[in-house]
Amino acid sequence: CQQVKYGVQAIFGPADPVLGQHIHSICDALDIPHLEARLDLDQETREFSINLYPAQSLLNAAFRDVMNYLNWTRVAIVYEDDYGLIKLRDLVKQPKKSPEQEIYLRQADVDTYRAILSEIKAKEIRNLIVDTKPENMHHFLRMILEMQMNDYNYHYFFTTFDIETFDLEDFKYNFVNITAFRLVDADDVGVRGILRDMEKFQSAGNLLNRSHVIQAEPALMYDSVQAFAVGLRTLEHSHSLRPMNISCELEHPWDGGLSLINYINSVEMKGLSGPIEFKEGRRIQFKLDLLKLKQHSLVKVGEWRPGLGINVTDRTAFFEPGLTNVTLVVITILETPYVMMHRDKKHTGNSRFYGFCVDLLEMVAQKLGFAYELELVPDQKYGAPDPVTGEWNGMVRELMRHEQPYVMLRTRGNHSGNDHYEGFCIDLLKEIARMVGFTYKIELVPDGKYGVYNYETGEWNGIVRQLMDKVPTRHQARLFSFMNPLAIEIWLYVLAAYILVSVTMFVVARFSPYEWNNPHPCHSQGPVEMVENQFSLANSFWFTIGTLMQQGSDLNPKATSTRIVSGVWWFFTLIIIASYTANLAAFLTVERMITPIENAEDLAGQTDISYGTLDSGSTMTFFRDSMIETYKKMWRFMENRKPSVFVPTYEEGIKRVLQGNYAFLMESTMLDYIVQRDCNLTQIGGLLDSKGYGIATPMGSPWRDKISLAILELQEKGEIQILYDKWWKSPSDTCMRNDKGKESKANALGVDNIGRYSFDDLQSCIQLCNKRSNSPSLIAGGIFVVLLCGLTFATLIAIFEFCYNSKRNAPPESEHASPIPGTTSCSGSLQGISQVIDAQQQQQQQQEVAELHQQEQESLCSEMAREFCRAMRCFGGGAGRRRRQQQSLADAKRSRRTAARSARPTCRATPSTPPLLYRSMAFDRRDKIND
Repeated sequence: CQQVKYGVQAIFGPADPVLGQHIHSICDALDIPHLEARLDLDQETREFSINLYPAQSLLNAAFRDVMNYLNWTRVAIVYEDDYGLIKLRDLVKQPKKSPEQEIYLRQADVDTYRAILSEIKAKEIRNLIVDTKPENMHHFLRMILEMQMNDYNYHYFFTTFDIETFDLEDFKYNFVNITAFRLVDADDVGVRGILRDMEKFQSAGNLLNRSHVIQAEPALMYDSVQAFAVGLRTLEHSHSLRPMNISCELEHPWDGGLSLINYINSVEMKGLSGPIEFKEGRRIQFKLDLLKLKQHSLVKVGEWRPGLGINVTDRTAFFEPGLTNVTLVVITILETPYVMMHRDKKHTGNSRFYGFCVDLLEMVAQKLGFAYELELVPDQKYGAPDPVTGEWNGMVRELMRHEQPYVMLRTRGNHSGNDHYEGFCIDLLKEIARMVGFTYKIELVPDGKYGVYNYETGEWNGIVRQLMDKVPTRHQARLFSFMNPLAIEIWLYVLAAYILVSVTMFVVARFSPYEWNNPHPCHSQGPVEMVENQFSLANSFWFTIGTLMQQGSDLNPKATSTRIVSGVWWFFTLIIIASYTANLAAFLTVERMITPIENAEDLAGQTDISYGTLDSGSTMTFFRDSMIETYKKMWRFMENRKPSVFVPTYEEGIKRVLQGNYAFLMESTMLDYIVQRDCNLTQIGGLLDSKGYGIATPMGSPWRDKISLAILELQEKGEIQILYDKWWKSPSDTCMRNDKGKESKANALGVDNIGRYSFDDLQSCIQLCNKRSNSPSLIAGGIFVVLLCGLTFATLIAIFEFCYNSKRNAPPESEHASPIPGTTSCSGSLQGISQVIDAQQQQQQQQEVAELHQQEQESLCSEMAREFCRAMRCFGGGAGRRRRQQQSLADAKRSRRTAARSARPTCRATPSTPPLLYRSMAFDRRDKIND
């Protein structure tokens, strides 16, 4: 209202629909022309309003024509504004003559994009009409990528006219279908001139984006100003226009407003948005360019005009010519299980062939809608260049001849590296890339091997090769193979433990006073008696080895310390014997096969076993052109070996493997198939390289991308894995490798098979045998620690027993007396024999009494040290005898008062025997007779 006071002849805008309604009411009351460039859903005719935005009814007609042209039967409409459903209501209505359509309507915003797209994906709806706000478009596009709905199966039709202003770089190479209309034809000469003029005008710099494309809204506003200028200029030629000040309060209309609006309504011109023509304030003439996203950019593929409908100028954008109702010649090679042939005459045509590749080809043909004829390559070779002439043979030669649109099966999808990776390119891959016609990219990998980058999957793939060797023969039994269940270090540990325990038993038994016993208790008449220790050094070793062999002995420990040593040793032997028995059972149950070759390095480092490949194909070329030293060495060996190690077919290579001393290098898929059907064959080593199979097409063939995407879709759905399981893992064709380990009857143990061993069927035993370093950790880690702790504890107990016994048997000072010689008599049933105590015995007793007096003058520690030294000595020969002091001097005095004279053998001490300590003679009847 403030502006009209100063005299205005027209009002432009605004873009907001609510404010537009208010402005229209004011202009209608004051007869001021009102020009708009926004979407207006109001169908009522307005006298003083002109809208350059195409009518929504006409836009819906354009959308409907595109849907019918693309034959969409299931469509999802995703709108964002509240009036979006009103705007697209004509699309929901079913025309009478159009085919039935399922249309799903979903209102979404930034927060619900993921849920809506997830629902559409779950319903398997592939066609979407998207009506979102321009400021939220990049969020929607990002969500499409995150939901992985950006492949060729999906078709997005955007209602915006500004599709060229958005970043679609991530969608160009995924073959996703993106279609939209545009109002401004940037390729038009007149439009480019106007845009150049706008770029020169600094104030209009924000009208153009970085792609130098003007958006629809500023273009329509520019055209509205141009339409007003044309109408005003036409009016001035016939009438004089006098501006006047108008007030909103007085509501006096402008006299020239009606004439001006009529002249503007009759304007016909060409603007930025194409041809412009009005009827009753509505734009009825315009042109919409149909854009389609391709690998390079958005391309105009057609146009739509009111009254004329859709006109697709580039049919290949949606339906490439020659891709329907055609028959392709597919050339291949017989190779089990990929392509096999029925030999009977009742099969003709394509029905003659069956196998993995045939099933895969049938799926691709059904998905893409083409027919095919299978033919065999004449020379039955995959294809390799001749090193002299450079000419190719096999299927590659047929492909290069380019006589028919061949589709090659079982050829490799090899890609060579870019030029800046000099030194790592394989000549064979370069030739295939040049002849077949596909782009490629090579990246360095950590292991230094060649790789192939697949642009469709975004993953590296390629030919997989592995070593193949014959199952080795049974290993000859060795004389000492019974030691195999335990590692050599375990045997050494057990031997060391045996020696340590035996010595410890001997020392502890000598140290403990409770292991010293009188073998003849009836002969102990004096204060000093002759005692023996059963655990001599030899007996200690015998006791230990007897318990280790689970046989025992006649030696029984009596002291607590020696019993602890024995108990710990018994526990140790229990674990050792149980472990050995369990492991030996595994060795005797199954058979272990030792392979002389484990990897490519082992194969290259020997000359006894020959190895080779097919005489043509990429496997041979890989070794020939490899830059890795190991593979170069292998190639020199294969090239110079006589007779030739190269074979024409896989069957010939397998036959040579079965004959022995030959390893066949082949692809892992073929290797897996053969090994599962012949138990005499096995695979050795890991992958030498990682590459994959592909389908080759002639250079520039329109089928390359279609077939690639079809295979990717089959792979994502698991169809290819199902075919693999069908042809590779059929239970009726595979051999049972575990039959040997499941025999119900065991063979008798003999000299030959006592040393044989195998872990083919027992996985746990494989780990225990092949990784023998685990054996010490299983046994030595615990049982040896228990043994050492037990020996230490027994030694401490022995020291305690020795100290306790020495302190208890120490005589008091009050009972010290002078040594008095005495005699010992023994009477029994023998008559005529008198006890004679010679002077030498009396002298020896006197010396012992003197020593006892000397000991009484020593300290307790000195006495304990001396007794320990005496305990370690062995008196009385091998029987381990020594003299032992009686319990008390009172007992010695009582023994001096006793006498024995009876018919029954009794031993008594003579009452007149006065000494404190005597040596008690232990003798039998024969000794007495000798005396």
